[in-house]
Amino acid sequence: MFALNFNKIIMPIFYGKAALAEFLNSVKTQNSTIGFVPTMGALHQGHLSLMQQSLAENNNTVVSIFVNPTQFNNAEDLEKYPRTLEEDTQKIFQLNANIIVYAPTVDDIYEGKVISQNFDFDGLENQMEGKFRPGHFNGVGTIVKRLFEIVSPNNAYFGKKDFQQLQIVKKMVLKNHLNVNIIGCKIHREANGLAMSSRNERLSASEKEQAAIIYQTLLQAKEKFKAQDCKSVKQWVKDVFDANTNFDLEYFEIADEETLIPCDEKTKDKNYRAFIAVFVNNIRLIDTISLK
Repeated sequence: MFALNFNKIIMPIFYGKAALAEFLNSVKTQNSTIGFVPTMGALHQGHLSLMQQSLAENNNTVVSIFVNPTQFNNAEDLEKYPRTLEEDTQKIFQLNANIIVYAPTVDDIYEGKVISQNFDFDGLENQMEGKFRPGHFNGVGTIVKRLFEIVSPNNAYFGKKDFQQLQIVKKMVLKNHLNVNIIGCKIHREANGLAMSSRNERLSASEKEQAAIIYQTLLQAKEKFKAQDCKSVKQWVKDVFDANTNFDLEYFEIADEETLIPCDEKTKDKNYRAFIAVFVNNIRLIDTISLK
């Protein structure tokens, strides 16, 4: 354990799982709860809002900061992913100095074997992100399961921007009989509507402003979905991005929130959600919106 000292106030930060587990055991009482916010760092207001919710609902809050190599199918994306541990810990301290930070090394997590476990997510992994990022969700399942085993949280908090990931984690917890409550939290957005993401740091000011089109398109698609069929709305979104040469649409999909199976014909008993992935100058951005 290392203790970060900001203005003589100590905030605990751990780089090894053994020391973290020992500390958590020491602060645990009979009825206390641990809230957990797993992150890959480059923290923004969306991450901080997850921490705020955890602080409000638990006796102790743990935040992990770890860029997980097994969920990147693109080596360049892994290399360029922002790593800002000092700035991240400052932001956490300013929010609440009692938050417990776990910033492990790759060896501490994987113990020399940087490979993913294979999971069966009942087909959730085959849609959208899974189609374009082979192996991604096995990497997500692997790191989340290991972090849950290390932290032993009662509650874990995930943003709904990564809605497919949220459903994947819920399925992994269910199928592995893990005793942790998964809580999905609202999407936080920039002033122009762009979903907050660590990748936004790689956008220029001009690109960030132009990227407002992503959320604007989702809002319009939601309106169109009230009167039009799935195919028509998907074609309209494709046409929007075909007409804009600054963006490369990877996918736009309308799917059942529960199964993530794409919509062919609307049925009244299903809740639908729109999902989108767009490249802006080789920077990949995703977003989602409920169509209820």
